[in-house]
Amino acid sequence: MNLILINIKKIVVIRMIDEIDRKILDILGNNARIPYTQIAKEVGLSEGAIRKRVAAMEEKGLIKKYVAIIDPKRLGYNSITLLGIDVEPTMLLEISNKVAKINEAKHVFISTGDHMIMVEIWAKDGNDLSRILSRIGKIEGVKKLCPAIILEEIK
Repeated sequence: MNLILINIKKIVVIRMIDEIDRKILDILGNNARIPYTQIAKEVGLSEGAIRKRVAAMEEKGLIKKYVAIIDPKRLGYNSITLLGIDVEPTMLLEISNKVAKINEAKHVFISTGDHMIMVEIWAKDGNDLSRILSRIGKIEGVKKLCPAIILEEIK
């Protein structure tokens, strides 16, 4: 399916993703280092076609970046915590940006639901986690911290 955008000076055709693109994204999501030749075999296209499709998805922003998924415990981070933070609503972005500058805050999300900000924190141990929580709790506009220590990752 194509989406056609009409501009006074030109007609632009934007190719929407199809099932093959979805399959390519699924394969790359499981292993971003897989060779294009292998992807081509799995989806039944040429390597060149895969390269063009991946480049197009990168250009559209469907693929933001390729990352290594690190096991924090093997690096000595034995206390992984999901932290919900409640803040003064007028300071939401400011506080989110301050938390994002904390090295141990690996992911920072603005969210709906029980908490306005959700943060994944990697700490060496309970004492380290307490120090990090204390630092976040002292940020002006932070009203409440709700930590949940991860016991085991399933998926």
